[in-house]
Amino acid sequence: MLTFIPVPIHAQSLGVLLAGVVLGARGGTLSVLLLIALVAIGLPVLSGGRGGLAVFLSPTAGYLVGFLPAAFATGWISNKVAKSSSGGWKTFSGFFFAATVGVIIDHAFGVAWLIAYVGLSPFSAIIGDLAFVPGDLLKAAIAAYAGQFIFVNFGNRMREI
Repeated sequence: MLTFIPVPIHAQSLGVLLAGVVLGARGGTLSVLLLIALVAIGLPVLSGGRGGLAVFLSPTAGYLVGFLPAAFATGWISNKVAKSSSGGWKTFSGFFFAATVGVIIDHAFGVAWLIAYVGLSPFSAIIGDLAFVPGDLLKAAIAAYAGQFIFVNFGNRMREI
């Protein structure tokens, strides 16, 4: 955790992006909804072993709630990419764009929560959030590469869930 902002660095957002890219809008959204339900009933599935309803009142709640629309948007765009691509650079760049949109959505929810409920100034929330953007863009690239690999080797079978 960075000492100047109460948001942990973790790989959970990579899982959200992978869910959208690999499973598509419906499957990705449902898998993230399951994650949020598991958190709500108290299972310690978040970074640091966190879980329970109190997580939804913590400084990171906006990012957690943002996982759902991020997975949907990433999956929706990825579905369009998969229908119009045959692999290669076009597929990777389309999946990377989809995952980047997911990152932007998740960060927007996180920053809005930090401003509205934690009480940070917009400047402080945005500056604090910017520290996580490079890592999340790396996660978007990893999700795009994994999505491209799965698409090239398995086609759209994962999206039929």
